[in-house]
Amino acid sequence: MLAGEAAGAARLEGPSAGVRLAAKLGNGAVAGVAGVSVIFPLDMVKTRLQNQKAVQGRLPYAGGVDCFRQIVRGEGVRGLYRGLVPNLMGVTPEKAIKLAVNDVMRGALAQRAGTRPEALPVAHGALAGATAGLCQVIATNPMEIVKIRMQIAATASGSAAAAGGVSAMGIVRSLGVRGLYRGTAATLLRDVPFSLLFFPLQALFAQQAHARLHAGGDPAAKPSTLSVLAGSTVAGVVAAASVTPADVIKTRLQSSSQPSPPYRGLRDCAARIMAAEGPRAFFKGVVPRCLTTAPLFGIALMMYDLQQKVLGW
Repeated sequence: MLAGEAAGAARLEGPSAGVRLAAKLGNGAVAGVAGVSVIFPLDMVKTRLQNQKAVQGRLPYAGGVDCFRQIVRGEGVRGLYRGLVPNLMGVTPEKAIKLAVNDVMRGALAQRAGTRPEALPVAHGALAGATAGLCQVIATNPMEIVKIRMQIAATASGSAAAAGGVSAMGIVRSLGVRGLYRGTAATLLRDVPFSLLFFPLQALFAQQAHARLHAGGDPAAKPSTLSVLAGSTVAGVVAAASVTPADVIKTRLQSSSQPSPPYRGLRDCAARIMAAEGPRAFFKGVVPRCLTTAPLFGIALMMYDLQQKVLGW
């Protein structure tokens, strides 16, 4: 009798913490795959713009549109998706870790503060986001360096045909485990501040969007799915633009077309970019970056929120 009552109580309480965490990780992975597949061509353009070097005083690309046209003309539509498969393999654990860790941290901090995650103070939201950004680099750095090497293969080799022979596994074998974490400091410099800015801003903007879309409703209510999409997209633009300098440095450090002599580290790379190209170089690709990151996180957070609501969590 008592065993039956206990089993019934467990069913009423819902799934265990382990099952819930696994579901959070799974949903974050699916959300990341969906978002990356949609915006990958823009990410390709962003990487090419950030990595371009002047030849006889002229840059190869006049801007984002020109870069897009040149890729399609020289490498075909498939050239826009070079590096997609290893990116998807990396983004699955990366988004799972980022979204799940942030969610778990927000819940734990809200419990300590005696409030709901939606009403968490900005400082606590920033702490949860920064923790998520720190954890995700374990998966992000190898994925990013392989993706970048494949995305710039045509420019480094000088021909689309030669670039076609570049494979993800070939890059992994050539780099080794240590090489896959080249530029980790720059990745941390990008991802930790990004998450620190993005997640509290996303919660704030989503709540404001909910208040506008549902005038007269409870201002402290959990935001609707549409509000989450709007808030995530706006927060993505702000956070992505803010950390673009770190993204440029990371791209240069992780690219295969290193200058001679090679960069000696993050500080040396930043100093040489400033000396050779000026401060504007640190914002190369900022528009494509915002156009990729904002919808990516908008889609990811929307799907994540939708899963929570469908499961009644």
